[in-house]
Amino acid sequence: MATTSKILGVLMMTTFITVLLGCCCSATIYKVGDDFSGWTAKDHTYYDWAKHKEFHVGDSLVFQYNPNFNDVTEASGALEFEFCDSSSPKAVYNTGNDVVTLTEPGYHYFITSNHGQCVAGQRFGVLVVHDLSRPIPPPPPSNANIPFGKFYKVGGDSNGWSVHEETDYYYNWSVDKQFQVGDNLVFEYDIEDNVDVLEISGHLEFKYCDPTSPVAVHKTGLDIVRLTKPGVHYFISSKTGHCAAGLKLRVMVSPILSVPKLSLIDRLTRW
Repeated sequence: MATTSKILGVLMMTTFITVLLGCCCSATIYKVGDDFSGWTAKDHTYYDWAKHKEFHVGDSLVFQYNPNFNDVTEASGALEFEFCDSSSPKAVYNTGNDVVTLTEPGYHYFITSNHGQCVAGQRFGVLVVHDLSRPIPPPPPSNANIPFGKFYKVGGDSNGWSVHEETDYYYNWSVDKQFQVGDNLVFEYDIEDNVDVLEISGHLEFKYCDPTSPVAVHKTGLDIVRLTKPGVHYFISSKTGHCAAGLKLRVMVSPILSVPKLSLIDRLTRW
């Protein structure tokens, strides 16, 4: 009996180690800047460090630094990266020993919020690819539990999504509205006018009408965009002339207001 228990224990341990190795060997962990540099201000250090590496979904970046003087900011777009703009980050890490797992393919940009150090070279961008031989990362949380809210026709009932003489037309349209998670924006326009809808990630992309790294592209002529996350959402037209003429929209989305749960007695009383 004891011998059988030992054999079962060995088999279980072997299985556990096999699963563990299979999991860990499927991804690579990179210490940013390698052992000698770490995360600090050095011109061209991180470009040279990253340029010959191939990053895959599931890989992790380890940032080591002094948290009293530094942090790791994931910039929201290429222009924020270029100008060391940390005002609208995707994420901020500040433990001094941060592990950032790359869960999505595409470009990822990292800077420090210390503007002087960022300008001095403490920043780098990586292109993350999805390796089909590796397990697919878990999908993002479902939006099934988000209730449908109001529908807003962008620009109002008579105008829709088009260029107007008033360049701040869409600012004036949206400024007094209170958007919440679950609300929907309806973009109606004539596709023959070379109009489309790009959702972009950052303030500078919005300010300078930069369409190069959109979050989503819509071009059916009747697009319904559901607002599933709180925060600032930016929309422009990919045609630079249209966007510069005012065809762009910025909306602030508030989280869903929680409704207190009523007890059975309270519900019966209200009924």
